[in-house]
Amino acid sequence: MRKTFVCILFGIAFSFFNCSNEGKKEDEKQASSKMPVFALLDSASFDFGTIQEGAVVEHDFKFKNEGEYPLILSNISSSCGCTTPEWPKEPIGPNETSSIKVRFDSKNKVGPQVKTITVYANTEPANTELRLKGIVNAAPKPATGK
Repeated sequence: MRKTFVCILFGIAFSFFNCSNEGKKEDEKQASSKMPVFALLDSASFDFGTIQEGAVVEHDFKFKNEGEYPLILSNISSSCGCTTPEWPKEPIGPNETSSIKVRFDSKNKVGPQVKTITVYANTEPANTELRLKGIVNAAPKPATGK
């Protein structure tokens, strides 16, 4: 009789615990669905092809905030000083589009190149990676006259 009573109490406690967790999960799901969403309109990678050393390549990564709250890009960093990002400093409202301009200077960069640009925002996950890639051919050497 005592074992049965303990089992019933345990069952009731477990069902209350399970119900309270379901409510928390539902609250978390609702909160995350309302967060800003950084959605790229094109690819996260841009192949600039083959260029001559010294050329500067620019590309706009277009994106949209598909969340319910304003999207704030807090910082953007690049894997190399030769790659410079420009981004909007003001919040991007729900369903608004904008872009991140990335400029790659190929001076003193010869051969295959892959540059990573990390976007930090108030999203889940908190960062997104973009890539520029291509090949830089060496600039021709000036002819020496004898």
